[in-house]
Amino acid sequence: MYVDAATPLNCVFTVKIKGSFSAEKLASAVAKVQQKHPFLRSVIKKNKQVPYLLFSNTLSEIPVRVVDRLTDEDWKAESEIEWSKLFNQDNTPLARVVWLKGKMVSELLLVCPHCICDGKSMVTLMAELLQLLDHPEKKLINYLPFYSIESLLSHRYNLTKRWKMRFLSCMVSCICLFKTGTKISPAGKSYMVHFKLDKETVDGLKSACKREETTIQAMLCAAFLTSFMEVKGENAHGQAVIPVDIRKFVPEIKEDMMFAMAPTVEIAVDRQEVKGFWEKARALKETMNTKIAALDGRGSLLMSEYFSADKIVAYLKSAEGTHDVTISNMGILDIAEQYDTFEVETIYSPTVAFPWRNPNTLIVSTFKGEMDFTFCSNNAFLSVQEAMAIQSYAVSMLLQETELAYAVQ
Repeated sequence: MYVDAATPLNCVFTVKIKGSFSAEKLASAVAKVQQKHPFLRSVIKKNKQVPYLLFSNTLSEIPVRVVDRLTDEDWKAESEIEWSKLFNQDNTPLARVVWLKGKMVSELLLVCPHCICDGKSMVTLMAELLQLLDHPEKKLINYLPFYSIESLLSHRYNLTKRWKMRFLSCMVSCICLFKTGTKISPAGKSYMVHFKLDKETVDGLKSACKREETTIQAMLCAAFLTSFMEVKGENAHGQAVIPVDIRKFVPEIKEDMMFAMAPTVEIAVDRQEVKGFWEKARALKETMNTKIAALDGRGSLLMSEYFSADKIVAYLKSAEGTHDVTISNMGILDIAEQYDTFEVETIYSPTVAFPWRNPNTLIVSTFKGEMDFTFCSNNAFLSVQEAMAIQSYAVSMLLQETELAYAVQ
């Protein structure tokens, strides 16, 4: 997720706030969040071309850029601006905040490079920021940084297991080198397609999933993979990549700690088998459950220490891969709705502009019962029109299949 010094790869997470607060309160809240998390007190350095994090207590404060809020759509334009801005200033931390300032409605955009955070990290940071904005006297409990994967993990693997991990990581790197093509990543423009499903619709989808003995995640995967096949035809793969929260497998990484790596599983629908929508969803659920249960979180972390990052990055920049989309469902966000001095009106799922040849990423989150979707891609790989057609077909399918499920009952 670092890529290289010249390539930005930033996550942007946005909340819409109804109410007012002062610049002083915001600055105080940002400072306390920075003090808690070691990654926010670090910069990226290189040693013999190998990047590493250097922790420091002498960095400047996280900068807050204030922009006059004019419309409800301003957050999208500011997100796109932040995608392309590097974190390359000396003595400057790996985070920024943008305040879209209105009289009684504002948006706060939290920006971090993906190499120090996953989606769970962004939710944690935003939740803490909002708590401190409401109650500046609140204290956060700091934690110590770790300087290597081995120092983080309490579990120790024997020598045989370590050599096996080293061998497997070398195999992965070699496969990436073998599959790396001559095409480079798209030179087009990154974009997002944003949409929401209201609470009534989401409640209907949950009820349908319960009756059909599947999950929201599997249902979404079935809808979007089918939609890709409908829009892209023979060019669709019928396969999705699913990131998994590594904290489920590595208890040393606490719920409120920042971390960047997420193991993934791949799932697919069989193009040759004629299955109904809910049959697909149930089959995808079983595949996901089986593959996630088999994950070795600690082993994945340790194995990643031996990867050849240059080879993997070269592969991602040149190969379309065998999947249509990465689907990250963050679930119900652990962020309060009501505060003493303001209200969180809505939350927009994180956005990210990957510099890969296949940057298709769907991020889903639920807040106040509403399901929020951001689909991010690049118009040199997938046109905006295709992305909107995929979104429209998937949503129509979800609504139609939910009605069919009710009718069957």
